[in-house]
Amino acid sequence: MIFENEKKILKIIKYAPSVFILLVSIIILTIQFIEKNNTFQKEKIKIQNEYIERNKELIKDRVNEVYTYIQNEKKSTEEDLKDSLSLAINNAHAIAQTIYKNNKDKDPKFVKKLIIDALRNIRFNDGRGYYFIYDKKGVNHLLPYNRELEGKSFWNHKDAKGIPIVRQMIEVLKTKDESYCQWHWYNPLKPDVQKRKIGLVKNFEPFDWFIGTGEYVEDFEKDIQNRILKHIQNIRFGKSGYIFIINYDSIYLSHIRKEFINQNAVTNNDTIEIKKVIKDLIEISKNGQGYYAYTQNKKPGVEKPINKTSYVKGLNEWSWMIGTGFYQDDMEKSIQDRKAYLDQDFKKRLVQTIQIELLLVFILLLFSIYFSKILQNIFEKYTKDIEHHIETNNKQQNMLAYQSKMAAMGEMIGNIAHQWRQPLSAISTTSTGLKLQKEMNMLDDKFLLKSLNDINAAAQFLSSTIDDFRNFFKVNKEKSIFSIKDILKKSISLVSAQFKNHDIAIIENIEDIKITNFQNELIQVVINILNNAKDELVKKHKDSKKIILINTQILEDTLIIEIKDNAQGIPLDILDRIFEPYFTTKHKRQGTGVGLFMSREIINKNMKGNIKAYNSTFVYQNCEYNGAVFRITLPLNTTNLNKEH
Repeated sequence: MIFENEKKILKIIKYAPSVFILLVSIIILTIQFIEKNNTFQKEKIKIQNEYIERNKELIKDRVNEVYTYIQNEKKSTEEDLKDSLSLAINNAHAIAQTIYKNNKDKDPKFVKKLIIDALRNIRFNDGRGYYFIYDKKGVNHLLPYNRELEGKSFWNHKDAKGIPIVRQMIEVLKTKDESYCQWHWYNPLKPDVQKRKIGLVKNFEPFDWFIGTGEYVEDFEKDIQNRILKHIQNIRFGKSGYIFIINYDSIYLSHIRKEFINQNAVTNNDTIEIKKVIKDLIEISKNGQGYYAYTQNKKPGVEKPINKTSYVKGLNEWSWMIGTGFYQDDMEKSIQDRKAYLDQDFKKRLVQTIQIELLLVFILLLFSIYFSKILQNIFEKYTKDIEHHIETNNKQQNMLAYQSKMAAMGEMIGNIAHQWRQPLSAISTTSTGLKLQKEMNMLDDKFLLKSLNDINAAAQFLSSTIDDFRNFFKVNKEKSIFSIKDILKKSISLVSAQFKNHDIAIIENIEDIKITNFQNELIQVVINILNNAKDELVKKHKDSKKIILINTQILEDTLIIEIKDNAQGIPLDILDRIFEPYFTTKHKRQGTGVGLFMSREIINKNMKGNIKAYNSTFVYQNCEYNGAVFRITLPLNTTNLNKEH
């Protein structure tokens, strides 16, 4: 027979874990339900921020692509111009040679007139191109747009820059048969001011002439610009993405709305506070590039005001502003899609959580019943022994036996309770881990099976104590022999992708040596320093050259590693504090302030070396830079690699 109190204990042991898990499950599900909406609000803000940042990078890349395309087209302008001039002058020379050869026996004056008349009315490059002829004394014989100047000397004539252009051409042609020249001349179509001109002149030996032609760079560039604008006009991306170009006089040169082209952007009234918007955008372009947010009155395809963010970049030599943007109403669809996903995901996680909790309850119930049966048999045995003693001994002996029995039971129950405390704690921790993994959408079959095995192991080994895990986190550190060059190369390779993305050059000047020490810890220190240098370079050198120098040298029995950057150095008011724990100049989301502290601990305590930081001025490729220097000193137990080979 089992006493009433013993029955209560058995029931508690049998059902308490299952009830506990059920209660935890209800709490977890309630928290999940409450937190779903909170999660959506956080996700909404995250989506908004990510959408804006992602699209900022996207429009920046698109503008830069167009800018690069224009620059490439510009580079070919003068070469294309020279090719067209070469073709034209060769044609003129061939005509003159043919006329001369066919009329050698005639009066030279007559032949000259034939050549001049043949070339006078020839035009090319959309009617802008014409030929001129001078003799080697500077007298003009052909000038179609100013015939009254024909027969006059240009020996002393100078262009707007003060260059005696005809004399210069004659001088060049003394040593060359033909030559390209540059000068400034009055454009027949715009005769009020002299414009830069590129020309080609070529000797015509029979009459001691030279025949020439030229093209105004501005006019030729106009053709290039029109070709570029025609290409840009057809660029589209997404549903409503396009490239717009406005010159610094506020005139649209390219826009998705064709009626805007060649119109003043202010009079088009395309945005709220249009005058301020256009003025600000042009100012940003003149100074380089940048982002600008405003409200556009009508989005293409949507007849209502929409918030827009644009990125513009200036092409100052042409006085162009190149830009594109994105509309923030597209973000709302992403938010709604995310909400639908979160709702579906919550339902899925709810079902999976219930399944996991029921499985845990079932497993715990089985183990509880099993162990309660064992305890019941033990209690029944003790009860029978006590009843036997009560029947055969006197009341005092019976009382002593009862007290002994109760003490033994109390000790056993205490042991059992002690044994259950830790497995229950492990089960609770494991179930909480499953819950967290599930909430973070990281739960996989491997982790689930491992967690269930842990619960089974906790039940099977009730006599185990927390001391079994005493050495779980012990680190077995052993020194090894390694090449300093290999370690530095490995450190650099681990961070090289980020450094390339930020155009940071790492220059190595490494004297190779083998040392005996903790190689993984040295890698950790080097990466810490490199990453700190990267952060400062990105922050202080957005567009300028960014470099990091890594030097090593051996002085007697000491290895010295120096890592320099050109990020202008460490402010003097914090230089003495950078190795303190939890000291950081970064935002709390970006750093904890333990990186340099741990670096000093590793170098000074573990590796028996020394690390210090100071500011320095150094010269690289004939340029002087200012920056921080981290100097690591390590003791040598080495073999020089050169001696080994």
